[in-house]
Amino acid sequence: MKRKYFSHETSIIDNGCVIGDNTKIWHFSHIMPNCVIGKSCNIGQNVVISPYVKLGNNVKIQNNVSIYTGVICEDDVFLGPSMVFTNVINPRSAVNRKDEFLKTIVKKGASIGANATIVCGNNIGNYSFVGAGAVVTKEVLDYSLVVGNPSKHIGWVSEFGHKLYFSEEGLAECKESGQKYELTNNIVTRIN
Repeated sequence: MKRKYFSHETSIIDNGCVIGDNTKIWHFSHIMPNCVIGKSCNIGQNVVISPYVKLGNNVKIQNNVSIYTGVICEDDVFLGPSMVFTNVINPRSAVNRKDEFLKTIVKKGASIGANATIVCGNNIGNYSFVGAGAVVTKEVLDYSLVVGNPSKHIGWVSEFGHKLYFSEEGLAECKESGQKYELTNNIVTRIN
């Protein structure tokens, strides 16, 4: 049976992986055992995906990213160049903590900028945007824009990644898409 994904000849794919149709795996990347990778993903150069990682459909991973056991990326996630996940809160070389990996979920449509760091156990909300170089040390809300070290919420973004400006009534519109949003009690909801 012919495989329906592309992998560069220098990439390594270990046994037990499930890889969706139209996915592309580029130079020097290593997909470790028992990963599940969705359809139409793009895995850049020099990416390592550790055992049991799950990626949804249309996930885009730029060069030099390591995705460790415990990370789940839902559909349409973007991971910028050289961004970092962790999976143990207090690593020590001489102490084996493989049974203490913390789970991190990057939810649908979220983007994480270049060189950002995600401290394990902190979920990244739907359609949120983590700025380049940010260090995430707590949960990121849906549609939230966070930047800095430690990361701080500085605004809200649309599903198209544009900053939203809410009226006094708590309403905003994405100029590119025309989508409308409502902000109530620090929760953003798309209303059309």
